[in-house]
Amino acid sequence: MPRLFTALEIPADIGQSLSMLRGGLPGARWIDPENYHLTLRFIGDVDDVVAHEVDSMLGRVHRAPFELRLEGLSSFGGRKPRAVVVSALPQEPVVELQAEHERLLRRIGLEPESRKYTPHVTLARLRDTASREVAEYLSTRGAFRSKTFLASRFVLFSSRASVGGGPYVVEAAYPFAAQTSVAAI
Repeated sequence: MPRLFTALEIPADIGQSLSMLRGGLPGARWIDPENYHLTLRFIGDVDDVVAHEVDSMLGRVHRAPFELRLEGLSSFGGRKPRAVVVSALPQEPVVELQAEHERLLRRIGLEPESRKYTPHVTLARLRDTASREVAEYLSTRGAFRSKTFLASRFVLFSSRASVGGGPYVVEAAYPFAAQTSVAAI
């Protein structure tokens, strides 16, 4: 059973600049730069029949390419921080794309996503890291801002069951504008 999710890929040069933020935070498990991505919709563990339905539905997405920038570090988890993330701007095209994925995937019977969607790239997962340490880390690096890049496709990733962070495999790619799947599951 593949564990699937849809995402926007992060260009290698942007990933390289993000990787410069690694280090200096006790209890952080840093994501490898080649595994940086902006999740659109987590699908989960599905059988091959559902995976093919997912691929078919995602092929119906028709969008124009759009520009994105990553800006501002923050953490998720409040008093018990669990991740360090960088936000995606502008959020509107990403949120609209994610909402379309949500609608399409619910049509094939997948459960709705329960959390409010916040476009971001996870840089590190945290374990037993004090909120004070996270605040100190963010105060020195929080002003991060990438150059603008073009989102020209989204992908269907698979991952092995683990605690997260990759490795991820592109199962199918869906270019914007001329929308067809270039690889099938």
